[in-house]
Amino acid sequence: MRGAGDVRVESVPDAGLREPTDALVAVTRSCICGSDLWPYKTMQNDDAGRRMGHEFIGVVEAIGAEVRNVKVGDVVVAPFAYSDGTCIFCHEGLHTSCVQGGFWGRNGVDGGQGEAVRVPVADGTLVVLPVSADDALMPSLLTLSDVMGTGHHAAIKAGVGPGRSAAVVGDGAVGLCGVIAARRLGAEQIILLGRHPDRIALARDFGATDVVSERGEEAVERVRELTDGVGVHSVLECVGLEQSTLTALSIARAGGAIGRVGLPQEQSIPSAQPTFYANITVGGGVAPARAYIEELLPDVLEGRIEPGRVFDRVARLDDVPDGYRAMDDRDAIKVLIEL
Repeated sequence: MRGAGDVRVESVPDAGLREPTDALVAVTRSCICGSDLWPYKTMQNDDAGRRMGHEFIGVVEAIGAEVRNVKVGDVVVAPFAYSDGTCIFCHEGLHTSCVQGGFWGRNGVDGGQGEAVRVPVADGTLVVLPVSADDALMPSLLTLSDVMGTGHHAAIKAGVGPGRSAAVVGDGAVGLCGVIAARRLGAEQIILLGRHPDRIALARDFGATDVVSERGEEAVERVRELTDGVGVHSVLECVGLEQSTLTALSIARAGGAIGRVGLPQEQSIPSAQPTFYANITVGGGVAPARAYIEELLPDVLEGRIEPGRVFDRVARLDDVPDGYRAMDDRDAIKVLIEL
């Protein structure tokens, strides 16, 4: 990406091993994330460009001398942040704060929207998948790199559980995966706040019991009508805008919780005093997707959840700029890239 609206497919030097803890992965599946649209809308012109993509599956082509957990030929999924798996934060399940970790496309590390990626600290980062590279489950397995783990993180931080009510703010890929996560964790009532008919239909398939298409105060009033006037136990905020955050805070019941996973576009959280007096817990943040892969993987492999249905367009690498335009124009929920 070289600036707002300017995504190009260019030839770059081949990826290769640099450290003995690296692995080289030939990418077979990648995708465009909703968070990629923020720089797509706002990035200042940059002649050097920025490598894009942070979700990918591929085949290991080479490993460094100190790599033990993966081997050449393994089909692997990479979470959207790399991590060593051994530091104090990784041991606490917070891999996105790993002391040796980082994010794809930064500090000389390849982006996932390309033919190959050098994976630092490969033993802690990569998860071997027990399937072939062309398995029909690839779309759902790819969601474990980010959106399914992020939706799950929102549900965990919002305290979703059996018999409780939940609301999901946002009908993008993360919000839809949040619906899956809420149902998986046993929520009795799941309210989707969204406006797009195709996404609403998918959310209902995933387990949403109610849909609220109003915005602002009207949305708050409608959620309260659906919850006997008290609001929901758990809110999954999956957008990151000021209005979506305010809505999330306003529909939580007293003693409820918010799981924020939408990338914040503001520096402060609104409605501080009302949430304080209502004892509402505000949690969440960048999702440690690596911590959730082993938990969610069996459900994908056994067909209990189908998060890959959030992909509604498939593109080749040369078509990635069109994929960005389609997602920005809301013509696609999420674009799968096949290499």
